[in-house]
Amino acid sequence: MKITILSVGKIKEKYFQEAIAEYSKRLSRYCDLTIVEVDDEKTPDGASKHEEDLIRAKEAERLRKHIPDGAYVVATAIAGKELTSVEFSEGIGNLGVNGVSHIVFLIGGSIGLDMDLLAEADDRISFSRMTFPHQLMRVVLLEQIYRAFRILKGEPYHK
Repeated sequence: MKITILSVGKIKEKYFQEAIAEYSKRLSRYCDLTIVEVDDEKTPDGASKHEEDLIRAKEAERLRKHIPDGAYVVATAIAGKELTSVEFSEGIGNLGVNGVSHIVFLIGGSIGLDMDLLAEADDRISFSRMTFPHQLMRVVLLEQIYRAFRILKGEPYHK
């Protein structure tokens, strides 16, 4: 299976880069992983809702350029479905059984994903109702994908 993570913004912190590299290495035995970063837009302090909508739309256009035809798109969003790790792994497994060979996960920038892009996604998941920095979200997502493959393979994982 091919997994692509499309994310707005660059990872600058070394400790996040190291965690991403570690999970990428671990995942290499389970899937073909690609991580694509698109540039984020600067959000001015006190930006209006309209300004934020325009920023999200620009970021969404950058993300869309990297979504291949036929891929199953999962957006990360606070308003998405909250799943257990087992439910998440079952979802990935079911997609594979149903012929999906490429899953794309979307991670928005500091003000989230564009509403139209969220609507276009095949699914929306939430890791919490809390807000997390998008850099940390990438690490959390990679860890959960890794855990999902371990669960699917019947391999031990930390509960």
